[in-house]
Amino acid sequence: MECKIAVISGDGIGPEIVREAKKVLDVVAEKYGHTFNYTDVLMGGASIDVHGVPLTDEAIETAKASDAVLMGSIGGDAKTSPWYKLTPDKRPEAGLLKIRKALNLFANLRPAYLYDELRAACPLRDDIIGDGFDMMIMRELTGGLYFGERKTENIDGVMTAVDTLTYNENEIRRIAKRGFDIAMKRRKKVTSVDKANVLDSSRLWRKVVEEVAKDYPEVTLEHMLVDNCAMQLVKDPAQFDVILTENMFGDILSDEASMVTGSIGMLSSASLNDTKFGLYEPSHGSAPDIAGQDKANPIATILSAAMMLRFTFDLDKEADAVEAAVRQVLKDGYRTGDIMSDGCTLVGTVKMGDLIAERIQ
Repeated sequence: MECKIAVISGDGIGPEIVREAKKVLDVVAEKYGHTFNYTDVLMGGASIDVHGVPLTDEAIETAKASDAVLMGSIGGDAKTSPWYKLTPDKRPEAGLLKIRKALNLFANLRPAYLYDELRAACPLRDDIIGDGFDMMIMRELTGGLYFGERKTENIDGVMTAVDTLTYNENEIRRIAKRGFDIAMKRRKKVTSVDKANVLDSSRLWRKVVEEVAKDYPEVTLEHMLVDNCAMQLVKDPAQFDVILTENMFGDILSDEASMVTGSIGMLSSASLNDTKFGLYEPSHGSAPDIAGQDKANPIATILSAAMMLRFTFDLDKEADAVEAAVRQVLKDGYRTGDIMSDGCTLVGTVKMGDLIAERIQ
């Protein structure tokens, strides 16, 4: 198979972790007879430095002409970077919102899985961890507060900010269907998370999700308020299979879920539209404090590349091989600093990529 992949290395540790993901993909291509053609695309601070904006229209067109996008991370230190002296629409993160909207990437998938080898890195007690947990957080990605109208103005001498949370039934229905479809391939349980005791948008969310559930009689549906879900993630994470939720709630809950896996450096993600196209990126940020020091954990990016093989290219066997290689490296006791524990061998970004690539079967 020949695949066209747009590559957004981004800022901070982005170029380092993307390099290791490409290293692993190249080994997959060699062993399984595929060709991966990469086209570099600037976004975030890297694009601001060259073009003065976080994402150009030309970059969007390049992404659209590709089969998938592999991304590292964007942004810098908000206190020291000149990028954050710009207006909000010109800052690095604006490029991320723009590309999600332009590519119609409405479904964000964030798996949170606890490897047995990383139990020591999990901040939860052993009795809470039990036999481990394996959940998929389905986050709606192009609606809600992040894309609603916003303004800040002086009203009667008082500075007042307004952010608008808007969802329509079609936006809710399409992410709900995607969530139930994925649940059918897993343990057939959906936990729909909202704030229906307060928000009209959540009451509509709940109504539409219940309508969709009727088409999936094999799937168990439960509703959970977001504050309770945040508590349950650290009280009993094993209860969750697919968590279905809106944009901001999903943003917050997926970061919480990442930490109970041991490190946000382990959390991959996929952002999909209504075709096979997707943007694949780690869930963590650009970590400018360790950029260029060979300290970043590339596993989340490598696992994101595995999700790309699975969801966009339907290369399940190849995706399994990458995931198995990651698992084997952890079993062999190799760790980057963020997941380091006693008795393990500390390695850097490049070495971790090498070790995983060597174990591709």
